[in-house]
Amino acid sequence: MPVISYREALRSTLREEMLADDEVFLIGEEIGVFEGSYKITAGLLAEFGEKRVRDTPIAEEGFVGAAIGAAMLGLRPVVELMTINFSLVALDQIVNHAAKIYGMFGGQTSVPMVIRTPGGGGQQLGATHSQNIELYYAFVPGLKVVAPSTPADAKALLKAAIHDDDPVLFLENLALYNTKGEVPDDLPPAEIGKAAVTREGTDITIIGYSRMAAVATQVAERLAGEGVSAEVIDLRSLRPLDRETLVASARKTGCVVVAEDDWLTYGIGAEIAASISDGAFDHLDAPVRRVAAAEVPLPYAKPLEQAALPSADSLHTAVTETLAAVGRR
Repeated sequence: MPVISYREALRSTLREEMLADDEVFLIGEEIGVFEGSYKITAGLLAEFGEKRVRDTPIAEEGFVGAAIGAAMLGLRPVVELMTINFSLVALDQIVNHAAKIYGMFGGQTSVPMVIRTPGGGGQQLGATHSQNIELYYAFVPGLKVVAPSTPADAKALLKAAIHDDDPVLFLENLALYNTKGEVPDDLPPAEIGKAAVTREGTDITIIGYSRMAAVATQVAERLAGEGVSAEVIDLRSLRPLDRETLVASARKTGCVVVAEDDWLTYGIGAEIAASISDGAFDHLDAPVRRVAAAEVPLPYAKPLEQAALPSADSLHTAVTETLAAVGRR
């Protein structure tokens, strides 16, 4: 089975989908001649030409709006926003148009588009280029929001997003681009809205998404060496959210820790904790514990930036403290 990077999984999937369907085209800033800020679109302009790999001005509201119109007319645009921070410039287009058109026009037209965008801290890009603001979009009915953590999921979920008839926000974390993993050549599209139990366990459930799903796996391996059996769930999809899988695992282990790169207050972890409380309250031996970023604009200085971000050590501490509180350590 081929081992490729997260970056290459995205690039090769875009190429496969463009070869398979002439209605799929790419649009965004510097994705053509420059081959993308993160080289996800490398080589695609040369292969497919300017009609299907469309460079745009630095005008997110304009080219997201153009993509919405193209989708309404039957094309399948894949938009690249240089960072999720810049999506705020196109917030009206995404929330008030892409998410609403199908419902407001009684299903007469759909908006089959994908918005790919990276985010996350740890790269010393400063507070306005390092945010995890996926909650803004996961909050909105009419959008689907996915966040793959592995190269295989990056391929499977991107395929699913391109095939979907609804608008999909496809979240990538900058820290994952160079990570590698096995990716089958014939990998089918994933099911959007379905979480993955990536490691079975009995003592505690660790839930994460994107970068923190990968960190959760690392921590579970460390805990295994300490005699702790941790179950790991990768959300993969933030909207729709697979509450059934989360609740089943909480009922099984009785202890849950949620790890996220966004801020704690009103975060994704709060929604997960509420869902587990609704569905598994009588099975819990301890409150759901949340590990998240410090509630500050992310510092530029490397030591401060690292201190503000959740880490394997902070997640490990939360797990061991939770287990100790219920007498399992």
